[in-house]
Amino acid sequence: MSLSNSFPRLAVSVSALALSACAAVGPNFKTPAGPQGPAAAGYAMAGDPGPAGVRLSPETRVAGPWWQAFGSADLDHVVRQALEGSPTLAEANATLQRAQQQAAAARGGQLPQVDVSGSAQRERINLQAFGFSGFPGLALSNPTINLYTVGGTVGYDLDLFGGKRRATEAASARAEAAARQADAAYLTLSGNVAMQAMRVASLRAQIATLQQVADDDRRLLDMIHAAQRAGSEAPSATAGGEAQLAEDEALAPPLQRDLAAARHQLALLVGKSPAEWTAPDFDLAAMTSPGETPLSLPSELVRKRPDILAAEAELHAATADVGVAVANQYPDIRLSANLTQSAIQPQNLFNYNASGWQLLSGVTAPIFHGGTLKAQRKGAEADARAALARYQSTVIRAFVQVSDVLAALGTDQQQIVALKRAETAAAASARDAQTAYRLGGGTLLQVIDAQRTFNRARRNSVQAEGQRLSDLVQLYTATAADWRTETAAR
Repeated sequence: MSLSNSFPRLAVSVSALALSACAAVGPNFKTPAGPQGPAAAGYAMAGDPGPAGVRLSPETRVAGPWWQAFGSADLDHVVRQALEGSPTLAEANATLQRAQQQAAAARGGQLPQVDVSGSAQRERINLQAFGFSGFPGLALSNPTINLYTVGGTVGYDLDLFGGKRRATEAASARAEAAARQADAAYLTLSGNVAMQAMRVASLRAQIATLQQVADDDRRLLDMIHAAQRAGSEAPSATAGGEAQLAEDEALAPPLQRDLAAARHQLALLVGKSPAEWTAPDFDLAAMTSPGETPLSLPSELVRKRPDILAAEAELHAATADVGVAVANQYPDIRLSANLTQSAIQPQNLFNYNASGWQLLSGVTAPIFHGGTLKAQRKGAEADARAALARYQSTVIRAFVQVSDVLAALGTDQQQIVALKRAETAAAASARDAQTAYRLGGGTLLQVIDAQRTFNRARRNSVQAEGQRLSDLVQLYTATAADWRTETAAR
């Protein structure tokens, strides 16, 4: 039987074999249920303080980006600037594009591979190498010729056991992981900008409070001076008031240093140097706390948080890698064909008599590799188990983060209420002490102690308000609140 007659039968047989083995070997990926997380009804541990204004809800998407809930146009503007100009996001997007192109390359490897070639050469043929040495009375000379060649090759891997398909699946899953990591970068960036903005607002409010405290200290000094002029206080009495003023003024420089650092950090997040960008003067009093914050159910959180979705995609890729390693232990069949046109004269290059072709089928089956293929499969299975453990750890860590923030918000509210009561009581005590002092019924030490208590209460209240806003920011980022805007769309 000739090759031309046998090849079609071989091709039909191989095609039938390919169809019969269309299922890829190795485990099929299934989304893990999680370490008891999605089945949980909430996040709080027994005994945790519950925050007011937070409710579990299956639908937590709100109108607009989450940071707009704080009612600050400056915050909205800075976050949008960061989403447009951050080098961190540029790196994340470039990494995503690389992963997407790698996935596209893997998909292309499943298709027939077609190549074309061409050459032109000039050669002198050695006739004696072919046994021609001439005849008696007839001399032969080696001819010099030009040879022109064009040709094409087509190759196709039947991928009987799905090794290439599993490799494509793994590459696509890694592209998905890169996309979710880019999402995490967007969410983290918006959260960091909001956190720094709240820090700026809190520090500015504390500095403003200290300025009020210093003004009160100066009024106290004026009162002491008036008492000295009236003869009711000794000249040394001024020392106590001046010491209190100096002590309160010394509290401002560290806060100003922290404020400068927070403003510089905002410039970094926006992608600018401090010399070319100025942070807005965020006002703590202008920040509005959302009346009610919807909180994702645990079963919904695992489908929303980018870090969990990235870990799931990495697990998917590791599972597909097991299929690649298993397929490498089975035979592989490749089909190829090539066509070559060769002629001495260019005008004859595409004549039928100048053509030659070849159809090939090849089978490669592993017989002995010293245990390498088996070890690679076991290694891939171990990688998949490690990826599963990382996924479970990511889910638990996410739930713990949400639990921490909820507990912090619960204590924030309790602290603010208590500090407001303390501030009100301290203000009344300071007024009473000053009134008694003016009327001659109190001592200067009592006035200074009451004023110091009131000053501390005022500053603590401002700090608690800033902490509560920062914890709200953490709640939004921990629960993967929406951050996409038209300017942030990729």
